[in-house]
Amino acid sequence: MAKPAASLASLLPQLWHRPLPPPPLLPRALYSSSPLLTTHRIPRRRRRFSPTTHLDAAATARATRAADPVEALTATSYPAYDRLLPCPSKDDPPRIEHLVAREDEVAGDFISRSLNLPPLYVADLIRFGAVYYALVAPQPPPYAAPEHVRIFREVTEPSLLRQRASIKGKTVREAQKTFRVTDPSQRLEAGTYLRVHVHPKRFPRCYEIDWKSRVVATTDDFVVLNKPAATSVGGATDNIEESCVVFTSRALGLESPLMTTHQIDNCSEGCVVLSKTKEFCSVFHGLIREKQVKKVYLALTTEPVSPGIITHYMRPLNRAPRLVAEDHIERWHLCQMEILDCKKVPWPKPLITKVHKVDNCGWPKQEAAYECKINLMTGKTHQIRAQLAAIGAPIVGDSAYMTGVIAAMANPSINPYGRASLNYNNEEEKAAAVEAWVACHGKEPKSVIGLQASEISWDYEGEHHYYKAGVPWWRQDAVESELV
Repeated sequence: MAKPAASLASLLPQLWHRPLPPPPLLPRALYSSSPLLTTHRIPRRRRRFSPTTHLDAAATARATRAADPVEALTATSYPAYDRLLPCPSKDDPPRIEHLVAREDEVAGDFISRSLNLPPLYVADLIRFGAVYYALVAPQPPPYAAPEHVRIFREVTEPSLLRQRASIKGKTVREAQKTFRVTDPSQRLEAGTYLRVHVHPKRFPRCYEIDWKSRVVATTDDFVVLNKPAATSVGGATDNIEESCVVFTSRALGLESPLMTTHQIDNCSEGCVVLSKTKEFCSVFHGLIREKQVKKVYLALTTEPVSPGIITHYMRPLNRAPRLVAEDHIERWHLCQMEILDCKKVPWPKPLITKVHKVDNCGWPKQEAAYECKINLMTGKTHQIRAQLAAIGAPIVGDSAYMTGVIAAMANPSINPYGRASLNYNNEEEKAAAVEAWVACHGKEPKSVIGLQASEISWDYEGEHHYYKAGVPWWRQDAVESELV
C-alpha cells in the first residue's frame, strides 16, 4: 500500500485516472450529510485494489504515461461532455467528493485531474457554486474509515498547520469554515480542503418560464415576483445559477443581481420580494423580524379546516420532515397560523395535474378539495405543510407529508407526538418511535403542491405596499397552465 505524505494527502482513496462509475443511488441527505468522505463501489464485477490517494495514483499514472505514448494519449482524454446546459430532465445520483491539495495548485486543474472530469465541466460546477474550499479539512464523521481518520490527522497535524501562513491568527474552527470557489483559476495553498458536488441539484423548470410575465411589481428598491413552483428562490447548496434571483435579474436586464429577502419552498408558488440593494435587504429583514410583513397563503387541502388559530410546536431540528406536536415541548419552536376561510372546490382535473406533474402520493381519489386562506403568524420552514398534515388535512401533492398522514390514518398511534401516541418505557423506545414516524414520510416534492404565497404586504416609509400573486394553478384551465 502506498503511504501518503504526512502533510499532503488526498482524503478519498480511489483510482483517479480512470473514469468513475456513478455511486449507488442513495438519498441525497445521506450523501450531503457527510462532511468529509464519500466512497464508491464498482458495480457488477467486484475488484479489490489497494487504497491509494489521488496523488499517489497520479504519480503512478505520470510515470506510466512517460513510458508509454499510447497510454499517455488515452489517459489525458476525457469522457464526452455537452456541458451542464441545457439542463437534463432529471438529476444524476448525488455524488460529493472531498480532496486535499498535495501542493500549491490551481483549483480547476486540480479538480479536473484528481476526479478525471472535463475542465469545462469543472468550470461549470464552479460557476454553479458547487465547489467549496476550507483552509483546513473538517473533522471526519463518526462512521469514517480508520484510513480516512489517519489521513485527516496527518493533514491537520499542529506542527504542519503552524507552518502555513494563511491560517496564522486563526483558530482551527475558523480555518475549517467553508467558502465557495468562485474562479477555476483560484490558487490553492498546499493542505487546502475541497468539497466538490459533482452532480448538483438541477432546476429544469427555470428554462420553461417567461420570467418577465412573472414580475408583479418593480421599484427602485425591490422586485415582487410571482415565483413559479419547482424553482428555488435563491438556489441550492450546489446550484446558485438556476434560481429565481438569477433568471429574474437577467429577464429585467439588471446590472446588479437581485438579492433574496425571504424564502418559500421550492414546491410552492407565489409572491416573493427580491431586493435590488443591500440597504433594502437589511430593511426588509428588519420588518420580518418585527413581524411587520403580513403573508397570506392559499392551501389546497384534502379535508376541510375550521376557521381559527392553529397552534403547534416544531422540533428544533434542521431536517425534513419537520415534526410538530400540539403540546408544548421545551425548546420546540412555536408555530401559529390563522385559518381565515375554507371553501369547498373541485378536485383538480386530471389534465391539470398532468400538466403540473402533481404527485397523487397514493391518496384515495375524491371529488372535492378545500381551499384554505391562511394568515401565517410565524414563519417556520414547512410550517403550513406540517401543521395541516398534523390535523389530518394534508396539502394536495405534498409527497413529503401526505404519506405520513396516510400512515397515521392506518395506525393513529404511529405518530409519537399525536393524540393517540403510545406510552414509552424509556427514551430509547421514544427515539425509535420517532425514527419510525420520520420513515413514514416521503421525499420532498419535485414539482408543484397545492400551496401559494397569495398576498404579501408591509408599511415602509409611510407607504403601504400590497401585492398579490396570480390565479393558483389548481384554478387554471389546461391552456393557461401550459402558458405559465
